[in-house]
Amino acid sequence: MSELNKTALKILESGKGILAADESTGTMTKRLNSVNVESSPQNRILFRETLFSSQGMSKFIGGVILYDETIKQKTNDGLSVVELINKMGSIAGIKVDTGAKQLAGSNKEKITEGLDGLRERLGEYYKLGARFTKWRGVYNITKDYPSKLSIHTNAHALARYAALVQECNMVPIVEPEVLMDGDHSAEDCFSKTSTVIKKCFDELILHKVDLKGVILKPNMILAGKDAKLQISNEETAKQTIKCLKNSVPNEVPGIAFLSGGQSEIQATENLNHINKLNDTSFIMSYSYGRALQQSALKHWSKNIKDITGTQKVFDHRAEMCTLAAQGRWSSELENN
Repeated sequence: MSELNKTALKILESGKGILAADESTGTMTKRLNSVNVESSPQNRILFRETLFSSQGMSKFIGGVILYDETIKQKTNDGLSVVELINKMGSIAGIKVDTGAKQLAGSNKEKITEGLDGLRERLGEYYKLGARFTKWRGVYNITKDYPSKLSIHTNAHALARYAALVQECNMVPIVEPEVLMDGDHSAEDCFSKTSTVIKKCFDELILHKVDLKGVILKPNMILAGKDAKLQISNEETAKQTIKCLKNSVPNEVPGIAFLSGGQSEIQATENLNHINKLNDTSFIMSYSYGRALQQSALKHWSKNIKDITGTQKVFDHRAEMCTLAAQGRWSSELENN
């Protein structure tokens, strides 16, 4: 078993998931403003440190994706953020793309940037203690999109990124996100997500990426959020598993779903159904941002000194997600 494969499996062992705390300063400012908290570096680290030091971290969270600002910050106890995460038994990761920009030749679509200077940045992040990374490609669904150009260029960028990451002895999370925005059907989501994921793996193989040392972070198969006809949780699970069976090579050790705009409960319930029906060799877990943090953020915003109360809210959500990753969640547990 390679070191990369061991790291990937450790992040997702026993139903543990990934806390996506890699919001950029701009995104974190919007989140804090939405709950009337000033977005200062002190407040940003205070909220994150509250989550990272909670009891639920050691039980339910195998990895934490950080942002450039956060991985370089110190906690109130003087530990580096990475030291705190490691102390809680979790592994630190880092978002390394520099964001999605307009795609030349298809101006309603996006291409993710950040390959320039990436090798050097990865070396710096490894020294800071990161052992896995994340890069997100985004795709719209309409009658005409995603275009072949968008599918090809984003897959190529994800593969070049993944090859550089593995060269630096870190595990790449490959995140091709087909967005929920729009009124498309679940069938459309299935067909376009399948095409996107297959192309990503074609490129990963071409770039000699070790698939045993990769974690895939895909969307679930859902109808667009404005679609008149939504599908059931069970149908979401069936279609998602079918899509991944047909698109993902067996060597990939684990899949950590993004929540993609689903509510906390919806993301948990869908993950639970997926694991109840999972007949693949893949670990099926979670890599959630808002779907792990939103309730904790709302609680914390009422009194940012209420560390224990905020941690209790976060720990509950993390436990629910891990139970879902084991196919053991039920709605009754939400009120216990």
